[in-house]
Amino acid sequence: MALGAGTVAYAAGYERRRWTLRTATLPVLAPEARPMRVLHISDLHMTPGQESKQRWVAGLAELAPDLVVNTGDNLAHPRAVPAVLRALGPLLDVPGVFVWGSNDYYAPRFKNPARYLLPAAKTRRVHGTELPWQDLRAAMTERGWLDLTHVRRRLTVAGQTVIAAGVDDPHLRRDRYDQIAGQPDPTAALRLGVTHSPEPRVLDAFASDGYDLVMAGHTHGGQLRLPGYGAIVTNCDLDRSRARGASRWGARTWLHVSAGLGTSPFAPVRFACPPEASLLTLVPRKGNAGQDGVTESTGARFGASADAL
Repeated sequence: MALGAGTVAYAAGYERRRWTLRTATLPVLAPEARPMRVLHISDLHMTPGQESKQRWVAGLAELAPDLVVNTGDNLAHPRAVPAVLRALGPLLDVPGVFVWGSNDYYAPRFKNPARYLLPAAKTRRVHGTELPWQDLRAAMTERGWLDLTHVRRRLTVAGQTVIAAGVDDPHLRRDRYDQIAGQPDPTAALRLGVTHSPEPRVLDAFASDGYDLVMAGHTHGGQLRLPGYGAIVTNCDLDRSRARGASRWGARTWLHVSAGLGTSPFAPVRFACPPEASLLTLVPRKGNAGQDGVTESTGARFGASADAL
């Protein structure tokens, strides 16, 4: 009982606020392209009082990324839009793209914790009240970030052409890949796909069309991980081994899944899976894309702060 109580206290009182930076080098750019730095932010699940999280995310601007990719689930409270904007504020001066997740549209609700252990296909969707995602969208697009929901956009990042496309949240089955289907410009330095939930049907579509990199969130890295076993579940149809970090998807496409920075207010625990943002250094492919590897690490460059919320 003492061990169980200590584990819960650690998971709820410390680790869920141990903000961590994951870094990785991915060989996804065209052979003649110059390296670029991409900051991946996901699953903030922000509530108004989370000042520690807001300060830490705002501090990520010191990394001077060339592009910010936000893969959704920013909100967890009807009055959280100002808090999200305080967190993202300095980053909104950097080129950015985003898509939406289920917890941008609907507030979280209390659910039986046992449902966490069930496959996603066997759980019934339970939506909370509607959230003001339109207000957040207006603020982000006004600062220049691009909403990729069912559109393909051409943008310039670090002086190079990037083709980026995204879908609405597959977890809610709102994805309509047919609206962006087709091979993107093969001369671009990077062809980027963006989705909230990394459902294999969506990943397969991006890979079939020749995208170099697909970025997603949603899984929380498993949120609860067992040493030597990894994520217990992914809350989608993605296999557990890909619950966070970089992996190959198909012959030439890379997938990066963020473990995210938040939790539902009704399940405020993390274990062996600290909240994270990711700084990806994208470099050119070397010949056969299948021979390229990836280097990945985690650290606490901006502090593993356990400040009070």
